[in-house]
Amino acid sequence: MAAGKKVEVFDSKDDLAGHLAKYTADLSEKFTKERGSFTVVLSGGSLIDYLRKLVEPPYIDSVNWSQWHVFWVDERVVPKDHEDSNYKLAYDGFLSKVPILPGHVYAINDALSAEGAAEDYETCLRHLVKSNVVALSEASGFPKFDLMLLGMGPDGHVASLFPGHPLVNEKEKWVTSIKDSPKPPPERITYTFPVINSSAYIALVVTGAGKAGAVQKALGTGSENSDTLPVELVSPEGELTWFLDKNAASKL
Repeated sequence: MAAGKKVEVFDSKDDLAGHLAKYTADLSEKFTKERGSFTVVLSGGSLIDYLRKLVEPPYIDSVNWSQWHVFWVDERVVPKDHEDSNYKLAYDGFLSKVPILPGHVYAINDALSAEGAAEDYETCLRHLVKSNVVALSEASGFPKFDLMLLGMGPDGHVASLFPGHPLVNEKEKWVTSIKDSPKPPPERITYTFPVINSSAYIALVVTGAGKAGAVQKALGTGSENSDTLPVELVSPEGELTWFLDKNAASKL
C-alpha cells in the first residue's frame, strides 16, 4: 500500500518540467548518498521531454550522473534506432546530453523475440539485484527501484499494461512480454505491477486535456462503478507524486 500520494498541478508544462527536474535531482542526491547509486526507470511518450530541465544548469553540473543506472519500464521490440524505440527517444532527448556511463544504461536486447527480450531483461535485473546495484524490496521480494518516472495514456494505461489485458494481473514475473498491444507496435516488453509497486518513489507525469477523464477516475472523483484502470493500480511501497498540468487536472 502506498505510504503517501501527492498531487501537484502546474500552470504550464515548463513549470512542471522545472519542478520535475528538482524532484529528480533531490532524489538523486538522497540515494547516491545513502546507497552509492541511483536507479531510475524511464518510460516513453512525452515524459522524456519533461526531463529537459535536467540537462540545463544547475542540474547538468550538480547531479552525480556517474552514479545513475537507467532502465525502462517498458520497451517496444524494435531496433534501438527505430522511431518507435523508447531507448531512441530517451537517448535523443536526454541520455545523449548527460554524462551517464554507457555501461549504466540497460536497454533491451533488440535482437531477441519479445519473449526472449523480456526473459533476458529480467535476468539482467536479477544480476543487478545480486550485486546490490538495484535494491530488493524486503516486503515484496521484487526489485525496488529508487525512482520510476511513469506516463499515462488517455485510456489509463501505464507501462505496457493496458485496460482489460491479462498482464495487468501478472504476479510472478518481473518482466513480461506482450504481443497484442492495442496500441502499435504490438510487440513489447513491460515491467509488471509487483515491480512497479515495489518502487521507493514514483512520479506519474500526465499532461493534456485528453487525459483529464482518466486522471479524474484515478484520483477518485469519477464514477465508482466502472472498470479499474491500470493507473489506479499504481501504489508504490514508498511515495507516489502526480505531476499534472492544469489541462490534465481540469476535471478534478
